[in-house]
Amino acid sequence: MSKVVIDVWVPDLTFPGWMDRWFQLGRDFEQVYPQYEVRVQGKDFWTFPQEVARAAAAGTPPTLAELYFYMGQVARDLRHADGSPLFTSVEQAVAGRSEINGEPVVLGDLIKPFRDYYTIGGDLMSMPSVCTTSLLYANTDLLEKAGVTELPQTWAEVTAVCEQVARAKGGPKNAITWSNHGTFYQQAVATQGGLLVNNHNGRDGRATEVELASKEMLAWAEIWRELHRDGHYLHTGGIPDWAQTLRAFAEQDVAIRISSSNDVNYMVQAAKDNGFGIEVGLFPFSDTQPYVGNAIAGTSMWLTSGLDEATQDGALTFLQYMHNARNAADRHKANSFAPVTHASFELLEREGWFEQHPYHRVASDHVTRFPEKAVRPDGVPADAVPVQEGAVFGDFAGNQDVMTRAMRDVLGGADPITRFTQATEEAQALLDTYNAYALGDWPRDPDGPNSSHKVEYFTTVMAGRDYSAADLENVVKLNR
Repeated sequence: MSKVVIDVWVPDLTFPGWMDRWFQLGRDFEQVYPQYEVRVQGKDFWTFPQEVARAAAAGTPPTLAELYFYMGQVARDLRHADGSPLFTSVEQAVAGRSEINGEPVVLGDLIKPFRDYYTIGGDLMSMPSVCTTSLLYANTDLLEKAGVTELPQTWAEVTAVCEQVARAKGGPKNAITWSNHGTFYQQAVATQGGLLVNNHNGRDGRATEVELASKEMLAWAEIWRELHRDGHYLHTGGIPDWAQTLRAFAEQDVAIRISSSNDVNYMVQAAKDNGFGIEVGLFPFSDTQPYVGNAIAGTSMWLTSGLDEATQDGALTFLQYMHNARNAADRHKANSFAPVTHASFELLEREGWFEQHPYHRVASDHVTRFPEKAVRPDGVPADAVPVQEGAVFGDFAGNQDVMTRAMRDVLGGADPITRFTQATEEAQALLDTYNAYALGDWPRDPDGPNSSHKVEYFTTVMAGRDYSAADLENVVKLNR
């Protein structure tokens, strides 16, 4: 009897062992469910979504595709060769079942903020696979030398700590750094309850208007500009320059680095290798605005529509299996991604993982509870889950490039209001172009709306720019 094939396509980030874990997961699944053959393929990070679009147009799409969080609208707009939607809702495909092929369904156990991000209109569109947020990492040796005993939680406290570090004898020239990447803009705006696009961040209908000069965005730009102006923020000059900000922290050129929770393993190792203490804290929030919640990032698994029943159930079984408590917990240990389900978090806690590795717990606590010092909106309990509904709109990756270029200019002396107003116009043009393409007549070119810029368009819109090629290479070198 022939086996049912499940084609799983994922972006290969080229980190050591990255694909090995995926291949092992497929083999382990086949041992439990021998009626299936899992074919995992690691695709080029830059062109992966373009490959999905081309495969769909050719009638050979994967069964499951792992796409980045900022590609939700692109995923919803991708089409089969006949013009029907390429992907179907995971929740609708599960259809209320508690188990599939004997594998318990875990949709109801997903930690709420992670589930919420990929839910539109009450419908879970895709299965979260990698979940991260933004955190603050501190060199405790440098902070203690400056007389700092507690990590800052608000931006006013960040400024005060930076001033203490600047006054400390023998301290670093700059106190703090972070990469110029869109995820931090989203985080800063989200903590204040701001939006990037209209229609409730694209969740009450297709986003048609961009606003990058909102009061929340300008407040963030002003905080950043002041820290840079006063000599506290280390501006490495690149976009996003993950590797250089990591290097600055590792070499103790700064006392604080803000980065992804995915960097927990890297940052702790950097501290160990270079002989200094480290503590991990929350992404700072406003001193004057109510804390509404923080943004998440990561990836999710999208299920191709129109599959035969056996293949669809096999794919759904695989999704539940990859997120059973053991597998989800082990994925967290290997990559420091936040555990996706309550069961996996509780398993890690029972096994003493968080007691032995307290840094790994911070991301989970950050996304599910209000910080102790946060000003809570009236009537909201202190332990309530904050709002996590991130933006969903076309050319999100291109939008991130626009805001990062704008901030680079502000750090170079440009007026924030003028520059971010200009950025809004640039981003609006990108969104208009994307929407015209996505809503255009069928069939449409799977390589993008402008045949003379196909590769550039899909590299920007569909692949996104979490890391440049140089960043990836340098981060791998730093963390081998």
